[in-house]
Amino acid sequence: MSDDAATFSAPPGPAPSAPANILEAHAVRRAFGGLVAVDVERFAVPRGEIVGLIGPNGAGKTTFFNVLTGFERADAGEWTFDGRSLAGKASYRIARAGMVRTFQIPKALSKMTVLDNMKLAAPHQRGEHFFAALVRPSWHAQDREVEERAHELLDWVGLADKRSDYAGTLSGGQRKLLELGRSLMTDPKLLMLDEPTAGVSPSLTEQLLERIRGLQALGLTVLFVEHDMDVVTTISDRVVCMAEGQIIAEGTPREVVSNPIVIDAYLGTQHGSAASTPTGGAVS
Repeated sequence: MSDDAATFSAPPGPAPSAPANILEAHAVRRAFGGLVAVDVERFAVPRGEIVGLIGPNGAGKTTFFNVLTGFERADAGEWTFDGRSLAGKASYRIARAGMVRTFQIPKALSKMTVLDNMKLAAPHQRGEHFFAALVRPSWHAQDREVEERAHELLDWVGLADKRSDYAGTLSGGQRKLLELGRSLMTDPKLLMLDEPTAGVSPSLTEQLLERIRGLQALGLTVLFVEHDMDVVTTISDRVVCMAEGQIIAEGTPREVVSNPIVIDAYLGTQHGSAASTPTGGAVS
C-alpha cells in the first residue's frame, strides 16, 4: 500500500466564494415523544478540518448525524451544506450533494466481491439505466474508469489483496476500510464517520487513522463520532462535545479535554487530572 495520500484524484477545490464553514446548523431539534434527543442551537464544521464529535452514550450524537444526513426527520431547524440548504432533503439527495456518511455497523453487500462493492458506489453510471445497458459502447469506457478508480482506492485503504474476496468474508476492521473506500467512490466534499474505529483491532485502527488523516491532504472535510479519546486527540483539529442533546463545549482537543464541564459530563475526574498533567496521555 502506498504511503502517498495523493494516489487518487482529489475532488475539485471549493469555489473562491465558498463559505468558510462547509456545514452550518441552527436550532436543530429532534424529539421522540417526551424525550428531546437533539437540541442544538448552533453547530459548524470549518472547511478542510477534521472535527471530532464526542459525548456520553445517549448524548444524541448519532441522532444528530441521522438528522443532518436525512435518515431522521428534524422537528425544527435549518442546516446548510456548502452554502445550500439541505433541511428536509432526502438522504440520497444529501449524499449526491457531497455530504456522505458511514455507519457504526458497516453495510457491505456480503455476497458481492469487494471490488464490486466499490464499483457499485460510483455515481452517475450510465450502465445502470435499462436501455443504456443494452448498448455496451455507451457505458463501457465509463465502466473501465470506475474500475480503475476502485482499484486505486482499494490500494489506498489497504484492501488491494482482498478485491476478489466476497465482502462477507472480511473482518470488522476490513469492512470499515471497505466502507471508507466506498464512500470515497462518491467524490464527497464532507465525509461523516460514525464511530469509525469501534470494534477494530489496534493494527487496523492505526491504518484507518492514517487514511483519515490523508483525506485532509486531499482537501476533504471530515466530521466523525468517536468514543476513544486517544483517537480524537490524535487526528482532530477541533472537538465538539454533546450531552443530553446539546452542545456543551467546543474547541481544540486540548481545550475540550481540560474543560471542567466536559470532564464532569463525559470524561470523568481521572481523565481531567491526566489532561492537566504535562506527561498525561490524554493530550499529546
